[in-house]
Amino acid sequence: MYTFTDKGGDSLTLRPEGTAPVVRAFLENSMYASSQLHKLYYIANMFRHEKPQAGRFREHTQFGAEIIGTDSIYSDVELIILAGEVYRRFGIIYKLKINSIGEVSERSKYISELRNYLLKYSSDLSEDSRRRLNLNPLRILDSKDEADIEIIKGAPKIYEYLSVDSKRRFDKVLEVLSLNNIAFEVDYRLVRGLDYYCHTTFEFLSSHLGAQSSIGGGGRYDGLFLEFSDKSYTGAGFGSGIERVIEAAEKSGFDFGVKKHPLIFFATMGDNAVNTAFRIINELRKQGISAETDYNNRSLKSQMREADKLKVKYVFIIGEDEILKGRGILKDMEKGSQTEVQFEKLSEFIRTE
Repeated sequence: MYTFTDKGGDSLTLRPEGTAPVVRAFLENSMYASSQLHKLYYIANMFRHEKPQAGRFREHTQFGAEIIGTDSIYSDVELIILAGEVYRRFGIIYKLKINSIGEVSERSKYISELRNYLLKYSSDLSEDSRRRLNLNPLRILDSKDEADIEIIKGAPKIYEYLSVDSKRRFDKVLEVLSLNNIAFEVDYRLVRGLDYYCHTTFEFLSSHLGAQSSIGGGGRYDGLFLEFSDKSYTGAGFGSGIERVIEAAEKSGFDFGVKKHPLIFFATMGDNAVNTAFRIINELRKQGISAETDYNNRSLKSQMREADKLKVKYVFIIGEDEILKGRGILKDMEKGSQTEVQFEKLSEFIRTE
């Protein structure tokens, strides 16, 4: 989380991502005591302080999944397959980019070499990248600035600084992805800028979102647990913005289906009619029939307008006369016809119509 004082002088503490809160909750609730392996997910609102632009939001909803308790490469691949399957079911055609950032010790040497390389072009870098040069040069590799991208093309590749074991691990990840017919592109510029990340890192891109094409990503974060406690655990996960997934799905032509409307609306006249309608409505709902009514004692004309807005197929009108007869007036909104139907036979009647 991060804390800042807003323009009104209020102190705000906001959550920018989901992995750290999951790890904190895992440790604080001693979840490790119940089982060695944990597969967790979350859906939550996140906040980021960045320039508003297409596809980027100061507040967005994120879903993610984490596998804690194993450093197996199969857990890395399982998370990639899971994320990809979510996108596939929404009709999103995506590109999977993947890389390995090795261990912290391997990355330290690489960062030093990367900084030395970028210093030669510091005057040509974008303002953001110049700021990151001393703070976190790895973040520069993710720059979308065209001038930065040209400079980065000649930068040293992190893969060249990985140990034999790290390279072997990464090769195994790629092998298992290929065995499962998962298409990918190795991108040596793909990194995670925080020290607790290690080894596998991946990102999903959609061509439908323009420059801000990422719809989700993740990786392994074995070092994160030691940021919270003295307990060493292993974990990997991914996060994805729901709004961006919806946008990519819509632009891919995915059919979210027609919005469902109530089947029937009860228009009532008088308190007794409301009581009767309420009883019948709850009986219909038990049978899976969607029904609505008015609780505000509006005029019949106003209630009919409300029914029209809800695009219901039927309106069932109940007044004092209808209660005495035990029959209401069923109006077919599509046909414009109406008929009297006994209260107890209403469900059967609208099912067979």
